[in-house]
Amino acid sequence: MAGPRLPLAALSLKQFLQRQKVLGIYRNMLRTIQQVPAEADRKYLRDWAREEFKRNKNATEQDAIRMMITQANNHLEELQRSLALARS
Repeated sequence: MAGPRLPLAALSLKQFLQRQKVLGIYRNMLRTIQQVPAEADRKYLRDWAREEFKRNKNATEQDAIRMMITQANNHLEELQRSLALARS
């Protein structure tokens, strides 16, 4: 019986925390998208978010990752503001 396997390249603490932050943004993005009233719009936004995160998943440059996190947070906040305005 094989024991638990460690990844070939273990993440540093900074990388691990950054990864957790990215995953949190992704989860929040998907939760926010679920609040979009139109199914077609939800599907479009879900596919867009999935592709954006997938396209950048192999990024390793710390400055680029920080920039992408900032952009993702801005997109999330913009979507949340749009939904809040739509409900008003």
